[in-house]
Amino acid sequence: MSFADHFSSVAAAYAAYRPHYPAELVDLLAERSPARDAAWDAGCGNGQLSVALAARFAHVFATDPSQAQLDAAMATGRHPHVEYRRATAEASGLPDASVDLAVAAQAAHWFDWPRYLAEVARVARPGALVALVSYGILHVEGAEPAIARYYHDAVGPYWPPERRHVENGYRDLTWPWPAVAAPAIAMTASWTRAELLGYIATWSATVKLVDAEGRAKYDALAAELAAIWPDAERRIVRWPLTIRLARR
Repeated sequence: MSFADHFSSVAAAYAAYRPHYPAELVDLLAERSPARDAAWDAGCGNGQLSVALAARFAHVFATDPSQAQLDAAMATGRHPHVEYRRATAEASGLPDASVDLAVAAQAAHWFDWPRYLAEVARVARPGALVALVSYGILHVEGAEPAIARYYHDAVGPYWPPERRHVENGYRDLTWPWPAVAAPAIAMTASWTRAELLGYIATWSATVKLVDAEGRAKYDALAAELAAIWPDAERRIVRWPLTIRLARR
């Protein structure tokens, strides 16, 4: 199984530090789906959305090509309604016309888009909801200038080309099906500085930076944040979500 693997080496940290999708997103996906028998979460990663969807759907197929990610998901995100499978988004192995929701959260920019569309067309039932969810650079009071410099200057050269899809709000990943309107929803977390740095360490560009140059630039960000953010203090971190919906 060949795929661009950016996260297996940090799968445990990914499971520990990635933010959790808000209940409003899960409610939106469930309420706009024509039924709630089965959902497919492609590129499920640590399974955080898969488990949340399991509260509203009778069965959730959670697929990812990374065994390390699936192992982390099963260690922290087991649920009787979630079935984890090792599979690519382009070849899920799911039955024809078997799901009421096909969603990819913070994953579609890694897919072979035309092949994924063909797989969604095969797996989703007529009238099923199809959804893309993504989040870009975060917002946190007092720390944004330091994070922006790190994002653009320190790790900027290490972002994979696919990152452009996240930065442009997935507007160039077009559906062949009628669009469905979605409200504005933000994802938030109350984090310490250490939790924020743990999240930044899971960025694919940070992984590549550290592999290529060592930890100096990441450690410099940590020191810069330490000067303005006390150890135990929690701050609200906010990510506006990109939500693109269509009707199969």
